[in-house]
Amino acid sequence: MTAKRFTALIVLVAAERVLELVVSKRNLRWSIAQGGKEFGAGHYPAMVALHTALLVGSVLEARKRRPPPILGRIMLAVVLAAQALRWWCITTLGKQWNTRVVVVPGASRVVDGPYRVLPHPNYVAVVTEGAALPLAGGAWITAVLFTMANAALLRTRIRVENEALQGLT
Repeated sequence: MTAKRFTALIVLVAAERVLELVVSKRNLRWSIAQGGKEFGAGHYPAMVALHTALLVGSVLEARKRRPPPILGRIMLAVVLAAQALRWWCITTLGKQWNTRVVVVPGASRVVDGPYRVLPHPNYVAVVTEGAALPLAGGAWITAVLFTMANAALLRTRIRVENEALQGLT
């Protein structure tokens, strides 16, 4: 993948993130209007910073190196699969999905779609994309650093989410 194509991919992923934030903000307003309570807000700024660093770091590092063509193509396919899983999660959760941990009292716990198989399938998409996206452009250092930092952050995030979801049926 050329540097221009990789940069275009990053721009597309960034645009997709903006779309996610629009959906998230709409769903957050709905959740709050239903009496939703936010949990673990303290780690949210770190999550935003980390995901921003993934995109910026990938572009900057990819300027210095190119992946073998087959690796770039495989990682692109993995990124697309992660995006499909992410949007499957978003559509399955519907109004209950947003980028924060907000629980609406009396809401039912979603156990459809990918949630039939995994308790946190969206994080599978995040972890997968966090490794594959930089590798699609040859940014292996960014992939490693993001993966390590994301593992620490997800440990906190999943603990908070599990505690918040305990009250749902």
